[in-house]
Amino acid sequence: MIRFSEIEYRRPDMEALEAAVTEAARKVRGAKSYREVREAYFALQEKEMQADTMYTVCHIRNTVNTADAFYDSEMRWLREAEARMIPAFKTWQKALTESPFRGEMEAEFGKQLLRKMDAALMTSDERIISETIREGELQQAYKKVTAGAETEFRGEKCNFYGLLKHMQSIDRTERKEAFEAWAGLYEQISGELEAIYGEMVQLRNTKAQKMGFSSYTDMAYIARNRFDYTQEDAARFREQVRTTISPAVAEIREAQKKRLGIDRMHYYDEALKFPDGNAMPIGTAKELVEKARKMYREMSPETGEFFDFMTEYELFDLETKPGKHMGGYMTRLPSLQAPFIFSNFNGTEADVDVLTHEAGHAFQGYLSMRSIPVAALCGSTSEINEVHSMSMEHFAYPWMEYFFGAQTEKYTTAHLLGALCTIPYLVCVDEFQHAVYANPEMTPGEWRKTWREIERKYMPWRDYDGNGFLEEGGFWMQKLHIFLYPFYYIEYALAQICAFQYYGRMKENRTAAWEDYLRLCRAGGTKGYFELLETGNLLNPFRDGTVEKSTGHVIEEIRRRYIQE
Repeated sequence: MIRFSEIEYRRPDMEALEAAVTEAARKVRGAKSYREVREAYFALQEKEMQADTMYTVCHIRNTVNTADAFYDSEMRWLREAEARMIPAFKTWQKALTESPFRGEMEAEFGKQLLRKMDAALMTSDERIISETIREGELQQAYKKVTAGAETEFRGEKCNFYGLLKHMQSIDRTERKEAFEAWAGLYEQISGELEAIYGEMVQLRNTKAQKMGFSSYTDMAYIARNRFDYTQEDAARFREQVRTTISPAVAEIREAQKKRLGIDRMHYYDEALKFPDGNAMPIGTAKELVEKARKMYREMSPETGEFFDFMTEYELFDLETKPGKHMGGYMTRLPSLQAPFIFSNFNGTEADVDVLTHEAGHAFQGYLSMRSIPVAALCGSTSEINEVHSMSMEHFAYPWMEYFFGAQTEKYTTAHLLGALCTIPYLVCVDEFQHAVYANPEMTPGEWRKTWREIERKYMPWRDYDGNGFLEEGGFWMQKLHIFLYPFYYIEYALAQICAFQYYGRMKENRTAAWEDYLRLCRAGGTKGYFELLETGNLLNPFRDGTVEKSTGHVIEEIRRRYIQE
């Protein structure tokens, strides 16, 4: 293994890979024993992992600098080549799913692997190649538009992330000015974003029709491997949030208003939890990484080994810079058994959140890539993946003094507040997407109106202080998942409910809670969602009463720490 910066990118030989896929399918079709099927599967997996690793190297370097012409062009080539591989992979998946030895494969590796292939066959084939290529082009256009957005703020060139730290200023005038600049940036590019999203919606709807689905929503549920729950279940979960969590957040906002000494809470006040300022991490990006290394070494032998590996091979790109893609993510370099963490540090407590949240993803990936032989099962569905990351944020609480010193109590209180207060917004994004794809002919004006109505349902306290763009519903377009990962967002809410369960047990028996968490991480995606909840000793968020049972101790702790002070 070498440092990430030293990895040489080589364009994958997609013709050779396609030939290998075709040959593997032929071998499976003609197999006389399960051993032959198994050998064909793992021989092809090795070639796929090598190609996937190069794709990921290209993707990371493209997101680190969206203005780099080489990697921009290379990503376009890779997306098109990948789309053209759809027929070959369909033949391969059909060979496996229709094999007379399917039962033996399921007996060895579980049913989830072939169930995922069944889903892929239902949601992807040569009929939608052109739409898939075009959707990738639009996603790339979205990344470039948002990464390139900048404004001048108090003599400083700022992108969206650069403005966020000013939106936590103890000076309300500065917060408001930063908020107006932030909203102005989105309004400035809103025409481009709406045009991109409008075409995306139509493309996705066309793909669903071509694949025989009544709506893109139905197709997306299958594509996201939501085998265990339905749209109706999601709606009932959102209702649990509305009746249990939204009132608690309204209570928090009232307490926050009193703490800040203001008459009315506006959006730009929500991020500031304490009148003398939020807790800010102590140290440079490099120093924060070293503190994280110390934390993970002390947390457990497994986490120490993992984080030493990450730092030794420089598997991070953390700091904000011009042209860098928004957001944060963890990805995998499968042939190297290496996770990679991408982020945009902005000098706030969110920088530490990255070193726990994305590191939770990366830790799980590190474990599973070393213990699960089937690469496709190393990661789970998003509902479980986000449990890995969000739970790690809570498990890290005892070490926050390394990052925040005397402000540790302030940080952990604010983190708990944020974890709970974010949930109503998470379900807003989910309901918005259901509404859009149920009515794919909606206009941009109707998107805004729909968003604002949903906001008022789950977040009635939200007040944009007269900003016309946001008051009429423009806030929806700041969420990149809506553009890049359709229907991926309710998973964060479902996972936070589970993370709160681990946090509650942590307070009673940390060792037992950690063992449950480790068992869940090691299981990867070898089982379905509901089965993995049982593996991790977690309650099902869709069952009536689970939201209340999981959040009750958190709400009471927040009352003691923040509301009743």
